Amino acid sequence: MQERIFDFLSIFNLSPKIMILLLSTLPVTELRASVPIGILVLKQAVSATFIYSIIGNIIPIAPIYFFLEPVSKRLSRTPLMRRFFDWLLKRAKARSGLIERYEALGLMLFVSIPFPGTGVWTGCLIASLLRMRFLPTFLAACAGVVIAGVVVTVLTLIGRLAF
Repeated sequence: MQERIFDFLSIFNLSPKIMILLLSTLPVTELRASVPIGILVLKQAVSATFIYSIIGNIIPIAPIYFFLEPVSKRLSRTPLMRRFFDWLLKRAKARSGLIERYEALGLMLFVSIPFPGTGVWTGCLIASLLRMRFLPTFLAACAGVVIAGVVVTVLTLIGRLAF
């Protein structure tokens, strides 16, 4: 899926930095894909890849937090979208234990784990559902993004050395 997204974005002949920024903004890729693609495929400097990935991954925090619920309510008027949002909310609730228990600290840890299904999109969705205050949500998500960025960058550099 990530390869298809990268291939699709490639047809627009975007600059590598904009490509990294866009990849890190999307829910499927986030910085878990933008960092390795930026360093290994686009051959960008580690520092530039890291910074653009962090910025891109932070961009969706406020829109997810503030707009997901009203947008989902409006779009859920159609059966197809209702099924999609029911699935999305059920999936988010199933992963919310860490955040429910530890709130901002749990959100930071959840976002910082570079595994599928953990990240800013799911974490901020859960924070919104739990009605966490915005400022702690934003700060915890940002800290989690930076930690995830460091982890993914280090793993990418280790992988580059190994091959």
